[in-house]
Amino acid sequence: MRSVSIVGIGQTPVGELWDRSARQLAYQAISAAMADAGVERADALFLGNMLSGSLLDQEHLGTLVADFCGFHGIEAAKIEAACASGAAALRIGAMAVASGFHDIVIVAGLEKMTDTVGKDTTAGLATAADAEYEALHGVSFVGLNALIMQRYMYEFDVPLDAFAGFTMNAHQNGANNPHAMFQEPITLQDYLKAPVVATPINIMDSSPVCDGAAALVLVPTEWAKRFTTGHHRGAVQILASASANDTLAVHDRRDPLFLEAAYISSQKVYRQAGIGPDDLDLFELHDAFTIMAALGLEANGFARRGEGWRMAHSGEIGIGGRIPISTMGGLKSRGHPVGATGVYQAVEVVQQLTGTAGANQVRDARLGMAQNIGGSGATIVTHIFGS
Repeated sequence: MRSVSIVGIGQTPVGELWDRSARQLAYQAISAAMADAGVERADALFLGNMLSGSLLDQEHLGTLVADFCGFHGIEAAKIEAACASGAAALRIGAMAVASGFHDIVIVAGLEKMTDTVGKDTTAGLATAADAEYEALHGVSFVGLNALIMQRYMYEFDVPLDAFAGFTMNAHQNGANNPHAMFQEPITLQDYLKAPVVATPINIMDSSPVCDGAAALVLVPTEWAKRFTTGHHRGAVQILASASANDTLAVHDRRDPLFLEAAYISSQKVYRQAGIGPDDLDLFELHDAFTIMAALGLEANGFARRGEGWRMAHSGEIGIGGRIPISTMGGLKSRGHPVGATGVYQAVEVVQQLTGTAGANQVRDARLGMAQNIGGSGATIVTHIFGS
């Protein structure tokens, strides 16, 4: 198996991008990543996407984007794993290079969520849940997370405002990210006054519906210097990659308050990289809802059960804290174009590890982890990167 490195990154701003089609967004991110790497060709394109079939009436998306980008004759495929589609595409791209099947691979994530009305988008997102045993009975995706959050607050005697620190941290960091959907800090009062979406989740607990695309160029590590010599940004190595699943339906889990797939995949990457959670300099977690941030910190070894929320109050998750999270705004402030999110996370870790994160730079960052969650914890893909 060959070692794999990232030599190019690209991303579009995240937002309600009505002036660009899905293929145009993908082209913008991919062309930026290729220009960054100085490459003009690729052997394969793996494209993370969740909702093109249900919201855009467009499947066969990998080939559509490859065609629009002028990649004729290469391997191209859409990779779908609900909200973890981006990281799943990255994992497949990394395996393709590591195995020797391909030498230059483009991994992209793309989602166009705002061209449909709210009820259609909500119905599309609900397809990440169990259609027969959850969605059929009317529970939405935010409803499932609300049930988990309500139970967490009950089991561990946690007040509602305990989760505000996650939102405030994300928006503080997103304010310095020119690609973020929301670029303004918020206060505790802003959080407390926010309208409730599904009790106890309010708008400030929730990531937004949005559009965006991000892309990476992967090559064998032994080739990396060809692309980065004299470059403003060095290569970043993919040190570890793992994916794990849990039951699709929340009610089937042994413990709905523990992200078992996060625990399994993180233990695998820790072993692969030969490190532990204390060795990481930053962690791009999946804060689609604030409850997922707390559960993610707990399952990945940063906090004890029922205490992940405390890290948001102690300053441990800030840029200068023990384990910075959501360093460029996370899903809450940067935005969560679902199938693209895992690739945005990887782009942001690359920025941190190459010292190009601007005002949000984590000092002396050398090791970063990104974790992308599909559904309410049913598919979890975790990567560790090294400078």
